[in-house]
Amino acid sequence: MSEYIFCFDLDATVTKVEILPEIAKALPQDEMGEKMRRITERTMAGELPFEESFRSRVNILLQVPVSTVREIIARVPVHEEMVSFIREHADRCYIVTGNLDVWICDLMERMGLSPDHVLCSHATVVDDKIVSVDEVIDKGKAITALPRPFAAIGDGNNDAEMVGAADVGIGFGGVREIAPSVLNNATHAVYTEEKLCQFLRRLL
Repeated sequence: MSEYIFCFDLDATVTKVEILPEIAKALPQDEMGEKMRRITERTMAGELPFEESFRSRVNILLQVPVSTVREIIARVPVHEEMVSFIREHADRCYIVTGNLDVWICDLMERMGLSPDHVLCSHATVVDDKIVSVDEVIDKGKAITALPRPFAAIGDGNNDAEMVGAADVGIGFGGVREIAPSVLNNATHAVYTEEKLCQFLRRLL
């Protein structure tokens, strides 16, 4: 049998927090942060389609320089054992995230991943500001181009299709509750980083 590749969601899977709300904390207006929180909660509850939600949240964050966002993301706490697994097996690991390439590129480099192992949304930047969001990733479609067999790890509604399409689909509940749509599509559910990495190593 072919070797598994591994597809990881980023927010609240590899990272210990949601990235967009962390960026929103850099905004001076309290109401902006509250608006971000409400949109994020509605998205996680499945009340808003991911693309609509993502574009709305990016619009709130357009005033934040891209360089500032990259500095914020560089400080976001990550699951270190999970990141170590990704670094050790970078040729077989992919990050699949709705976040923008121009925001997460430093973090991806730190994790040892080349750009072709990062499936994400794309934006155009001029003078350190986003001027357009050119593509919002559809995770379910993006993973169809990957070789099989593959394992997928995620927690939120927008991970459900990716997890369901995987040969081994894992709902990860180490940060927050796994979305019901993910549980309905998963072959496994894991609730700690340690147990997840133990399981992934069994697939090597």
